[in-house]
Amino acid sequence: MARKDPLRTKLCKSLGIEYPIVAFTHCKDVAAAVINAGAFAVLGQTQSTPDQIAANIRWLRERIGDKPFGVDLVFPASVPASATIEELLAGIPAEQKAFADDIARRYGIPEPKRRPDTWDLGWIEKETPRKQLEVVLDERVPVVASGLGNPDFFVKAAHERGMQVWGLVGKQRQAKRELEAGVDVIVAQGMDAAGHTGNVGTFSIVPQVRAIAGDRPVIAAGGVTTGRHLAGAIALGAAGVWTGTLWLASRESDVDMRMKERLIEATSDDTSFSACVSGFTMRTLNSKWHEEWARSDAPKPAPAPYQLMLFGKMKQSAFDWGIKEFMTEAAGQGVGFVNEMKPARKIVSDMVDEAYAVFDELYGSDDA
Repeated sequence: MARKDPLRTKLCKSLGIEYPIVAFTHCKDVAAAVINAGAFAVLGQTQSTPDQIAANIRWLRERIGDKPFGVDLVFPASVPASATIEELLAGIPAEQKAFADDIARRYGIPEPKRRPDTWDLGWIEKETPRKQLEVVLDERVPVVASGLGNPDFFVKAAHERGMQVWGLVGKQRQAKRELEAGVDVIVAQGMDAAGHTGNVGTFSIVPQVRAIAGDRPVIAAGGVTTGRHLAGAIALGAAGVWTGTLWLASRESDVDMRMKERLIEATSDDTSFSACVSGFTMRTLNSKWHEEWARSDAPKPAPAPYQLMLFGKMKQSAFDWGIKEFMTEAAGQGVGFVNEMKPARKIVSDMVDEAYAVFDELYGSDDA
């Protein structure tokens, strides 16, 4: 009897894709390349206006045809209901603002040349993500993923439109709440992941969530950058993997070339898990900003979104003026496996080939 294809998972069948690899990316070109290579992509759109989201969806559909894709938005519960940039800047606690100003003074960092990109993130208040979500629902995007926050309030609306809802979680109790809310897929994200994450490792959170997920697929996230990681995730009970850092240095990626070079040079020891970027715990590449906020005399980072306002200004200055020691990017601990700039299609095929090689190594090839 022929052995079952270990990469032909429930996720592949539910989406109609060849490989159970999900690329999370903010770059449309990366998303299109990954999807056309037989995998799946979720386009991060929290930094786009509703009109931009609609345009980006049209752009992607023109390049992938009727292949499925997803959009990721963020719905944190602890940010203001509605606020202008001016109101948020005025709300930054005095102690943290003084500390950030002192960092800029001591390192001689000029004001940014333009408005910080991070100030346009939709999740700095609650009103914008709701408007972004309306567009995604109207466009009937096949998958809408909640990168932060329980998506319970829009599950019914999405299902009525034939859409799947995915929830990213870092704890088993979060998974339980979202499963009860009716999400279709849980992305179990370990603390070795890039971006906002909890403090449980991937090797623990994936089987914990798998144990309560029933017949709903679980996707493994956190440090996943190789085919061996993909094979390991399948062995843990996942139906696929969620990857992000892997695509930042790809040929198609629109990440600043200086940052691509840093990502390729970085090891797993070069990331930091801290609240100093956004006010939520977040894994990013180390920088002088991280070192300063880790000092024993540093104040506790301001709550979200006020810490992001401080960080955004510093990050913008770093890129505008070429101050490399303050440049950073969200990156998981799997960054140590990202050691060259490759086309996205090649990244997909390399991961798939390595995963099959691992399974053959474990169980023997059908051709043996």
